[in-house]
Amino acid sequence: MKFYVTTPIYYPSGKFHIGTAYTTVLADSMKRLHALKGEDAYMLTGTDEHGQKIEEKAKEQGKTPKQYVDDMAAYAKELWKKMKIDYDDFIRTTDDRHVKVVQKIFDKFMEQGDIYKGEYEGWYCVPCESYFTETQLVDGKCPDCGRKVKLMKEEAYFFNMKKYENRLLKYYEENPDFIKPEFRKNEMINNFIKPGLEDLCVTRTTFDWGIKVLKDPKHVIYVWVDALTNYLTALGYGTDNDELFKKYWPADLQIVGKDIARFHLIYWPIFLMALDLSLPKTILVHNWVTMKDGKMSKSKGNVIYPEQLIERYGLDSVRYFLLREMPVSQDAIFSPESFVERYNFDLCNDLSNLLNRTVSMVNKYFEGNIPEYNGTPNEVDKEFEEFSSKQIDLFEEKIGNLEIANALQEIWTLISRTNKYIDETMPWSLAKEDNKEKLKSVMYHLIENLRKIAILIKPFMNDTSENILRQIGIEDETLIKWKTLKEYDKLKGIKVIEKGQPIFMRLNTEEEIEYIKNLMKK
Repeated sequence: MKFYVTTPIYYPSGKFHIGTAYTTVLADSMKRLHALKGEDAYMLTGTDEHGQKIEEKAKEQGKTPKQYVDDMAAYAKELWKKMKIDYDDFIRTTDDRHVKVVQKIFDKFMEQGDIYKGEYEGWYCVPCESYFTETQLVDGKCPDCGRKVKLMKEEAYFFNMKKYENRLLKYYEENPDFIKPEFRKNEMINNFIKPGLEDLCVTRTTFDWGIKVLKDPKHVIYVWVDALTNYLTALGYGTDNDELFKKYWPADLQIVGKDIARFHLIYWPIFLMALDLSLPKTILVHNWVTMKDGKMSKSKGNVIYPEQLIERYGLDSVRYFLLREMPVSQDAIFSPESFVERYNFDLCNDLSNLLNRTVSMVNKYFEGNIPEYNGTPNEVDKEFEEFSSKQIDLFEEKIGNLEIANALQEIWTLISRTNKYIDETMPWSLAKEDNKEKLKSVMYHLIENLRKIAILIKPFMNDTSENILRQIGIEDETLIKWKTLKEYDKLKGIKVIEKGQPIFMRLNTEEEIEYIKNLMKK
């Protein structure tokens, strides 16, 4: 089986804050999960490097547009390296492989009558690279970002969206898994399609930094035809070397933020229909990571960057926080208090403490040797095994529905139950009573659940997973496979490390909250 997952290509207008990082961490986690299940998983990310906004940013910094986007692409790659993002390809819209195919696609649209020439007059938001009608503005400003808009008038080519409107609605109806969560589909229908789908302006003539229309080079191909087709061009679509395209398309999962939902849920499927190509199986639209006082903004002094947190608290704590805090239907709120609380309670008190206690007891009672399983659990152990199996099923159900935060919650319910199991069985009392058989069973079940927990968190917190497996002595690759999650009788001849180290150390709450607040002010 194959699994092709994409992030949107990022518009390099500055450093990526943690909200931007969320999308990439999520895509990376889904790729790792499917790879762990034995699938041929492939991930694409990249940068969207054309447009008026880039031209203006470069000018502000005294650079050519190419110099500016080269610097930003290098920054993006360095950040993803720091965050250990396991992407397979990084597409840039200035790459020749992309430019040439975009021009071919545009020509095809023209030849088959999907594109026509006209004149555009409307309100244009430079940061969002979007046109809006008078009625779509909110208090005379951009409905997406709230910034000022400009009244623009220029010759332009248009894509005939109305031609595909009914076909798109039919596809929505017949493919319930195409858009997740489902309420986003209703947003598209009620806000954009039912009021009358506007034809899309697909070229500009008032700036030069972009892909030229071959048959009319004074026109630059507008951002959404240019940007959206990267998911195809990165795979070699439209070239002689299209093996990757044949192998991985259609995409299994495309992940986008809610600010670009309209482009991916309306324009993108229509472009694919015009190209007579299959549509992605699922497009997941996530919310934003915001602050208590609204969106992150340098002017508000409330921006936090992932590398700042990673440097002090480690990569996995940042990945966990981002994935755990984002609900399905509303924005996640970042605060120093919530970050420190998640770190201390979930990672330190629950997970790290469980590992430390277990390794210490196996060393104390069995000289580090994990007892073998006798295959006949008592009532307490049987209930514990059944609970663990049920939690794994619940995780699979939630992750299958792309409810990421809820899926992680199911793992942490398992972690909490395993901690409770220690209190229920009281190994210290069993040792005093010299009840060796029960004590062996308890130690075995604790190690087994730690192995399962390590497998479950591996796609999301790979370093932590490997650290747990190392401490409990699991080196055999066959014991780390996803299919072994329901097994309870495979650990033999394994020894834990002599002295376990806490994988997360408790933070001083007040001190660290103040530290993060100062980072945001800087």
